[in-house]
Amino acid sequence: MRIERTNPDGLHATPGYHHVTKVQTERLVFLAGQCPLLPSGELAEGGLPGQTSQVIDNIMVALAAAGARPEDVVRTVIYVASPVREDLAAVWTQLNESPLAPAFTTASTLLGVAQLGFPGQLVEIDVTAAL
Repeated sequence: MRIERTNPDGLHATPGYHHVTKVQTERLVFLAGQCPLLPSGELAEGGLPGQTSQVIDNIMVALAAAGARPEDVVRTVIYVASPVREDLAAVWTQLNESPLAPAFTTASTLLGVAQLGFPGQLVEIDVTAAL
């Protein structure tokens, strides 16, 4: 497998992600959007930081189950239920200070959205990995 991450000339500088991710692989892994749910099915407590931590944990478990690591991630979409730019920035910072950080050096999108699927849910992340 080969992953090439680039920032072409003519595009703006990024805060850590790459504009283009090219993959030559035999197998792709698509995770369902990972929510801040505990194994019991209950929503994680602790507001946005607590929920983001649970999403990180859930992604790490799902990647490991697929035989993948954060370095194998080729695309992420991060959804934050907030119109506040500082909330989005706080999630981005927390993700990039976590064991999952290598996943966010690739093609990534960070979105503020009106609502997510579970009552009280504040964050969800969609992940694609290449093996």
